[in-house]
Amino acid sequence: MGAVSGQGTTYNLPNYHGLLYSVTPTETPFLASIGGLSGGKRTKSVEFEWQTVDRRTSTANNSVVEGAAAPTGVARSRSNVSNVVEIHQSAVEVSYTRQAATGMYSGINIGMDDNPVDDELTAQITAELESMAVDVEMSFLTGTYQKPANNSTARKTRGLLTAITTNVNANGGTGRALSKAIVDATLSTMYGNGAKLPQDSTVIMTGPGQKVNLTNLYTTATLNQPTMTRNIGGVAVDTLVTDFGTFGVMLNRWMPTGQVAIVDLSVCAPVWLEIPGKGLLFAEPLAKSGASEKWQLYGEVGLEYGPETYHGLIKDLT
Repeated sequence: MGAVSGQGTTYNLPNYHGLLYSVTPTETPFLASIGGLSGGKRTKSVEFEWQTVDRRTSTANNSVVEGAAAPTGVARSRSNVSNVVEIHQSAVEVSYTRQAATGMYSGINIGMDDNPVDDELTAQITAELESMAVDVEMSFLTGTYQKPANNSTARKTRGLLTAITTNVNANGGTGRALSKAIVDATLSTMYGNGAKLPQDSTVIMTGPGQKVNLTNLYTTATLNQPTMTRNIGGVAVDTLVTDFGTFGVMLNRWMPTGQVAIVDLSVCAPVWLEIPGKGLLFAEPLAKSGASEKWQLYGEVGLEYGPETYHGLIKDLT
C-alpha cells in the first residue's frame, strides 16, 4: 500500500480479489458531534466572529438608604472573538484505462471475478474526502491560528486546544500521572471562571492512553464511577460521575497523548464559507486535458468554539 502521486493507472492502482478492508482510521468524533461535514454554520467572509459579555461583580447587601438619588449609570461592554476559515483542497485523477479495466487483477490469480471496486474514480474520491475530514478534525483540535496579510501564506483556523488559555492545568512541561485531584481541580477552576458545565453537552475528550487512566481512576473511586454509555451528536460516549456533574467521555485518537480536554460541545460549530452553486466540501470535475478524469475536492471551514472559558485543558500528562 502507498500513496499515488499524479494520475492513477492500471500500474499503480492494481486490483485484487476479495473483501476490501480499510486499515486507516477515519473517525472524526469532535467534528461529527458539532455538525460534521454538512452541518454547522455559514459565513460570507473568510473571517467570522462571535461575542462575549461579562457581568459586574455582585456583592451582598448592595443597598442604599431611603430617598437616595439615582446612582451613576453603569453598562457592560462586549468583546469579540474571531477565527478564519482555512482552505482544504485536493485532487484525484484516474486514467480511462484504469476506470475500464475492473477485471484486470494483480496478486494471486485465482480465477475469480470478485473485485469489490467497480468504480475506481468514486472509490478514490471517497477515500480522499475521508482523509480531508480527518484533516479538518485535526485542525479543529490543534490548529494554530494564522490570518495572513496577503495571499503568499495560507489562512489557518485556530483549534480548540490552542484557544484554551484560562482554564489550563499544566505542570511546567514536567510529566505527571493523571489523577482525580487534577480532574477535580480543573473542573473547579472552570466552574470558578464561569464555565456552565452543562451535563448534556460537556465531554471529557481524551486519547486512548489517558482514557485508560481516566477509567482506572474513576472505577476505583467510592463515589465517582463510570455510568452508562450515551449518545452526543451521533457519537457514542461513556459517562463519568464527578463532583461537578455527569459528563461524557469522548475517545478521540487525534488528541495529543499528554492532554485531556473538557469541552462544552454546545458552543462549538464548524463554520463554512459556502461556495455558490457548489456547497461546502464538494468534488467537481476539472477541465479535460487527456485520457483521464481529474476531479477537484474543495472546502473552506473554520471552528467557532464560543467563550474559551467554557472549556478546560489538562496538560503535561504521562
